[in-house]
Amino acid sequence: MPFASPPEFDESRFNRIAALAPALDAFAGDYVLAKQLPGLAYGIVAGGKLVHAGGVGLADREANIPAGPDALFRIASMTKSVAAVAILQLRDAGLLALDDAAERYAPELETLRYPTADSPRLTLRRLLTMTAGWPEDNPWGDRQLALDDVAFSRLLAQGVSFAAAPGAQFEYSNLAYMVLGRVVHRVSGLPFQEYVTRRILRPLGMVDACWNREEAGQPVARGYRSMNGAPLEESLAWMRCEGDAAAFAGLYMSVRDLARWVAFMLSAWPPRDEEEHPVLRRSSLREMQQCSVLRTPKTAPVKIGEPLHCETGGYGYGLFVMESSDLGRVIGHGGGLPGFGSHMVWLPERDVGVVALANVTYAPAAPFAMALLRRLVREAQLRPRPTQPAAALLKAQAEVSCLLQQWDDALADRLVAENFFLDTPREEWRRQVETLRSRHGALRIDGAIRVNNPLRGEWRMTGERGWCNVWVTLAPTVPPRVQHLSVESVLPPNETMQKTLEQLLEAIAAPTMRRISRLAAPGVDRRALLDHLRLANLLYGPCSMEAIVRGDGVERTVAQLHSPRGRLEAEVAIEARTGKVRFLELRAMQ
Repeated sequence: MPFASPPEFDESRFNRIAALAPALDAFAGDYVLAKQLPGLAYGIVAGGKLVHAGGVGLADREANIPAGPDALFRIASMTKSVAAVAILQLRDAGLLALDDAAERYAPELETLRYPTADSPRLTLRRLLTMTAGWPEDNPWGDRQLALDDVAFSRLLAQGVSFAAAPGAQFEYSNLAYMVLGRVVHRVSGLPFQEYVTRRILRPLGMVDACWNREEAGQPVARGYRSMNGAPLEESLAWMRCEGDAAAFAGLYMSVRDLARWVAFMLSAWPPRDEEEHPVLRRSSLREMQQCSVLRTPKTAPVKIGEPLHCETGGYGYGLFVMESSDLGRVIGHGGGLPGFGSHMVWLPERDVGVVALANVTYAPAAPFAMALLRRLVREAQLRPRPTQPAAALLKAQAEVSCLLQQWDDALADRLVAENFFLDTPREEWRRQVETLRSRHGALRIDGAIRVNNPLRGEWRMTGERGWCNVWVTLAPTVPPRVQHLSVESVLPPNETMQKTLEQLLEAIAAPTMRRISRLAAPGVDRRALLDHLRLANLLYGPCSMEAIVRGDGVERTVAQLHSPRGRLEAEVAIEARTGKVRFLELRAMQ
């Protein structure tokens, strides 16, 4: 096996989630009051199961039914991910291809008038990824839920307006997923709703999920709309689903069933040797959860003092896919219909997700779910699944370490790829290794390798004086050989540098122009430096030294600083004789 088996998560994480649950429940209660929601049901998914569920308020005010994990809410646009699974099932069975023309399965589209002469024909992939070129269609789409198949065919035959050429941009389209419902019907021979129920929902054990109120075996949430802060019953909330058009938004689910859906999505990670799931193979599930088209990022004001989260990404198949600066890969989808608002979101690398269902029109379920998820990750200390090194990477670590302790031409020739000595001559590597030996003395591996991917990693080698940070990348050869090696020599701060770092910590704790004047070298902009430290003080307060990570210990040092509010990286360059700061930059760390 080229890769180690995927590691199991520490079972103690379930205890940490359980310990945090009361605080999360209190947060939910506060959120419902602040947003004036009639009812909110929510759940936390980890380890393939629902590990905590709760509810606040009422699913049905008239019948006095509490919001909880068993009540059914309409999940609205989260249904799109179910439609995407149906399409991929048929693709994997060889019954269609994603790059097939959509009109092959929906002949009503044959007469479409495309916006430009160079427009490509619509394909199933364009429909899945919201790149059909059709205009964003909320809230028009919300009123199409009850379209029967005859009315839907008539609608398509009238033509569809384009906002852009197919493939040119992301544009959220409910209509695209209505057409995918028609494709499932035409290819499988089963009406879309029947296909999904028989081939997806029931095999996954989602026995309570249904399409219409009359089919429900559990209490159904009554949908409301807000009028002057008071909830009024929404007459459109129980709109019936009559045909294939329901693929964009029709399903009812409970927290328990939606948790099964999120667990199904999380089960695709990591790639591994294991029996496939009978509903959909893991590679297809992962394909859904990849960004297929970028979308313009949206920014929102951030409360002063709170960390700024950066996100980028787009749309996969029936799912939004983002990369977040604090959470890593974030996958999910929201839903909104008259009477309902919902959200589901999960983190594949941490094997955790959150679901939230509310019963007021376009309820703000997404901010709640994301805030709950961030608290969960931070306070329950849910770490990402560690990447496992290939056996070749561990072998390269051992051999590179030997080479850095004592250069050996024969070992180097066995170890490195053909580009290695073309990029940096052998003589230069001999000189660098000798310099390391004279500067640090004997070097030895200190700690485990940190894996960037199975064929790239870094580790520390500690010497009699200081240490080295070592990075290695293997080539795609068989066997994998070292194509790149980087060694950074680090020496601890000398007495002068240490004194400067102590003065820096004092200046961060209480920034004044007097302290800046003692700290800064001639020519440094003292006012700019004072503003820089004042901002650090405002956001982080007093800091302590956590670790030295880079530098020569004499003129340049990079240190990690810690405070109760977060972590900073400080890069400092000083005059070696006086210790005065020539350059200082403080950077926020995640």
